[in-house]
Amino acid sequence: MAKKSSYKKAVKTAKKHPNLALAIAIIIIIIVAAIIIGWVLRPDIYHNYLNIGGHKWSEWETVKEATCGNGSKSRECLYCGETDDEVIKGSGLHNIDEDTGICAVCAYNSRAQELSIHFLELGNKYTGDCTLIKCGKTEVLIDAGSRKDSAATIKAYVDQYCEDGILEYVIATHAHQDHIAGFVGSSVKGGRTGILYQYQVGTLIQFAGTNSNTQIYKDYCKAVEYAKGNGTTVYTAKQCWYQTDGAKKQYFLDEAQTVSMNILYQRYYDEKTNDENDYSVCMLLTQNMGTQSFNYLFTGDLEEKGESSLVDKNVLPQVELFKGGHHGSYTASTTKLLNVIRPRNVAVCCCCGTTEYTSNPENTFPSQAFIDRVSVHTDNIYCTTLMVDYDKGKFTSMNGNIVFYTENSELKVDCSNNDIILKDTDWFKANRTWNGK
Repeated sequence: MAKKSSYKKAVKTAKKHPNLALAIAIIIIIIVAAIIIGWVLRPDIYHNYLNIGGHKWSEWETVKEATCGNGSKSRECLYCGETDDEVIKGSGLHNIDEDTGICAVCAYNSRAQELSIHFLELGNKYTGDCTLIKCGKTEVLIDAGSRKDSAATIKAYVDQYCEDGILEYVIATHAHQDHIAGFVGSSVKGGRTGILYQYQVGTLIQFAGTNSNTQIYKDYCKAVEYAKGNGTTVYTAKQCWYQTDGAKKQYFLDEAQTVSMNILYQRYYDEKTNDENDYSVCMLLTQNMGTQSFNYLFTGDLEEKGESSLVDKNVLPQVELFKGGHHGSYTASTTKLLNVIRPRNVAVCCCCGTTEYTSNPENTFPSQAFIDRVSVHTDNIYCTTLMVDYDKGKFTSMNGNIVFYTENSELKVDCSNNDIILKDTDWFKANRTWNGK
């Protein structure tokens, strides 16, 4: 009855005040017309402030040409500036320099390489880790960051070197997304693009502990179970160190047993920690060439206390190459560790200047504190990627894919973009100092 009464009152009011009713109708028509006209003439306002109407994309622009390696393309919303990036799959055709035998695009060495270590760019704006080690017909993959869509980028690169579809060894250092997401990959037509789904894996060595209950960690566990179902042997770093359940602390990558992968000890294989980074698997790669030995150290995202135990519990040699701890964070690559390993070369997997984790310019990767400590030992610091605008998703190569390789018993470096050491780059000159200068 109340609704009918209100309706009757409204009708009576309209009959008594026809001009008012007409005015209201005209106002409504004007508002509707204004909305329609605004939608046609200024859709950007609706897009930016009301988040409706969708993006209006510019034409695709090739950011990086694809030949043997992946390229990339990008488009930008004309309303809000957001970018959409896609990987352009490489053609697989190398551009080999006749004098050096090295591909000018991806640094593939067509001549006999004794050993090569590749630090990969990951195809998006996020910092993460992925390292490929190639020794003869043996491939080792350490981590697969940074996001699920990095799996396609990683696979396209690895396929240039892994001809049989088998990764003899995979190491997952710890349970953070920027190290394991590419193992999972994306769901496509009932399957997955992840590395553990795309390759036959011989032995997987993973972190001994974790506090993680994230979705990506749960997805990673499913991927590991899938790999196990296809014949993969799975060990933890703790099992390797104590050599239990068939695991070993040393694995040879070649028949002559000149290249060994050695799982090192650090305290958080046995102890709990609130810092997920400190569960990282640590590995020393040793290459014996006659009277020479080259050593290469990988510590994942291990932090200060973990690094301290690494020094205390292992006999660490001077290293030819150190993968900069925790992407060049100020929390890792401590003086205690560096003074023992005295690295001759350092490779940092990061987007230089990214604000992904902090807006403090002193602590963005690679941090000033990291550089101060490393610069005591070497000038030779290389970084994969340069952040252009994190909010807009714009990035470019710094050194690009960083490749260290031995040839004729000599360690060489060749990068897909350039071989400029960090301190000589424009970014460094604008944002960092060298030895306080």
